[in-house]
Amino acid sequence: MRIGSLFGIPFYLDSSWFIILALVTIFNANSYNQTGIFGWLIGLITAILLFSSVLFHELGHSLVAQSQGIKVNSITLFLFGGVAAMEKESSTPSKAIQVAIAGPAVSFILCGIFWLLTNLLSVDNLLGNICLEVARVNLILGIFNLIPGLPLDGGQVLKAMIWKITNDRFKGMQYAAISGKVLGWFGIAIACLFTFLTGDLSNLWLGLIGWFILRNATIYEQVSILQKILATLTAQDVMMRKFKVLNGHSTIHNFTEEYILSNMAFPTPYYVASEGRYRGLLRINDLQTIERSQWENLTLNDIVHPLDAIPSVTETTPLFKVILNLEEMKEPFITVLSPAGAVSGTIDRSDIVKIVAQKQNLLIPDLEIQRVKQEHIYPQGLQLNIIAKMLQSMDT
Repeated sequence: MRIGSLFGIPFYLDSSWFIILALVTIFNANSYNQTGIFGWLIGLITAILLFSSVLFHELGHSLVAQSQGIKVNSITLFLFGGVAAMEKESSTPSKAIQVAIAGPAVSFILCGIFWLLTNLLSVDNLLGNICLEVARVNLILGIFNLIPGLPLDGGQVLKAMIWKITNDRFKGMQYAAISGKVLGWFGIAIACLFTFLTGDLSNLWLGLIGWFILRNATIYEQVSILQKILATLTAQDVMMRKFKVLNGHSTIHNFTEEYILSNMAFPTPYYVASEGRYRGLLRINDLQTIERSQWENLTLNDIVHPLDAIPSVTETTPLFKVILNLEEMKEPFITVLSPAGAVSGTIDRSDIVKIVAQKQNLLIPDLEIQRVKQEHIYPQGLQLNIIAKMLQSMDT
């Protein structure tokens, strides 16, 4: 649900946010010793102030990112806080740290403002109590987010520091994700232990937060591994050599007799060559547009699509760029050219999925690989096109 915008950044509420809003409202309504509708109203006002603090926390990240030329698509509040959706990451570790610490900095500033208001209003005053609660939550929010583990801001700082030291962005994300997983498991373990020792089920909230951190840190780790695979592998590592080279001087009639009507057609691409040179790609669908009476007269050289007019990449093209090119094409495969301009191989989505699965020791059934080849869609849990777009944003 869109609730407005500020500095050109739209704000959204996830449906899960209403759950936590209700819980925080109930908790605060009982905390101020107020009764009836007035108590609920005070609880709701406090809850909105608290979530406004989360919104400003994310806005802090967003404004610093915007100052670096990074587009911020949205800020969304959900069950466990908020998230700013940015078009790309910062270009350097130093800039990444600036974006990461901006959120906690805003939380500490808000803590100071509401603490001053508390002193001006007095804690014996209802408004003073509300300001004290908001100040306390902002302090906790700032400190908690500085814990060094993804997806927290401290994890982003750790990632940038490792990136700076090792000059490897992927290693930074991987180590920060591992730190986040350790923190997540620690939170779950502590919650279970305290619940067992005290019988207080409210400790399970810590376990839920730990699970959230663990889940997202695991996603970060998986993404970092995929990013490294797509950035380090090249077209030459993935391409297949299952294509057929045809004599360009053969007539269309001879081609159809030998390969189409005799059921010898290969399921892979046809390329045309003559005089020792590749002339281009033969598209079978073109035959439907040519009169049968011309089949005896026209040769494959007459209808071939030149290599410089078809989608192609070189052998050294990074795999993520191959994926991006495939997404922009109508054809299911892309041609790989050698440094000399000859056809080295072809790549389709199933070839990419197979090599990624091999690198990650994933077991993907042959039927799923065949589905990818036929439907030109990546498997549900392996959206390589999205990972490739992330790498493109880093590359630029």
